[in-house]
Amino acid sequence: MTKSAMITLCGRPNVGKSTLTNALVGEKVAIVSNKPQTTRSRITAIVNRGDTQLVLMDTPGFHKPRTRLGDYMVNVVKESVADVDLVLLLVEPVAAVGPQEEALIQRLKQSGAPAILVINKIDTVDKTRLLEVMALYSQAYDFDAILPVSAKTGDGLEELQAELEKYAAEGPHLFPEDMITDQPERQICAELVREKLLQCLDKEIPHGTAVEVTRFSERDNGIIDLEVTIYCEKDSHKGIIIGKKGAMLKKIGELARQEIEDFMGTKVFLQTWVKVKENWRDSLAQLRNFGFTEQ
Repeated sequence: MTKSAMITLCGRPNVGKSTLTNALVGEKVAIVSNKPQTTRSRITAIVNRGDTQLVLMDTPGFHKPRTRLGDYMVNVVKESVADVDLVLLLVEPVAAVGPQEEALIQRLKQSGAPAILVINKIDTVDKTRLLEVMALYSQAYDFDAILPVSAKTGDGLEELQAELEKYAAEGPHLFPEDMITDQPERQICAELVREKLLQCLDKEIPHGTAVEVTRFSERDNGIIDLEVTIYCEKDSHKGIIIGKKGAMLKKIGELARQEIEDFMGTKVFLQTWVKVKENWRDSLAQLRNFGFTEQ
């Protein structure tokens, strides 16, 4: 008899939700960076172990929005903690329940969904400090379990995986056995380009970028021709993204092409273009064009 469970991962920005998702899947399905608000939409990842299928929903970081894109991201989180078999609230190993965590705990109380607290990044602190963190969150909410892990090193992930499987109910699997994400290849390629923008650019510039795949075609010999357009909000940002004599755009393209080739398992010819769409993050029409519509 097969079993499956729908599980939402939520938490403040940059707490490691996407890193944990990738670690549990065993492959990269969500982009990661050291900048907050990397994830913009809900990403579905699939973990198959024996007769059990776990469907993980990686959500954007819960934050105080400053744009309509931010409003969309926060709404995705709110909707994703309802009607699931389990919610994982990820927190950092800090002995304080912040406003984002308080808001998410309030949402858990409203939804009534079972919840596990995952204390991530335990590789960054002395383990003796974890007891205080666990005690504080135990007072804030009646979690089914509290598990310390490091998504980066893998510490505690086997214990977490075993705990997640307890929430799987008998029934058919929701996705094919060989599927690890429901994201189309075009979308993953666009996200990998955006990941390199986050890695290579500073301050607000990468947060004001969007990436669209305008061409995705496969030759008879398996080589993929890929064209992407990077949109930014200001002419000055366009100049920074392109760089002196095109150096920055070339660097971003090279880094992205290498990862896309690893993901696709074939040679990729990548062309990148940069265009300006002023204040697109506050335009409902542009948000819809980029696929940021209500889930």
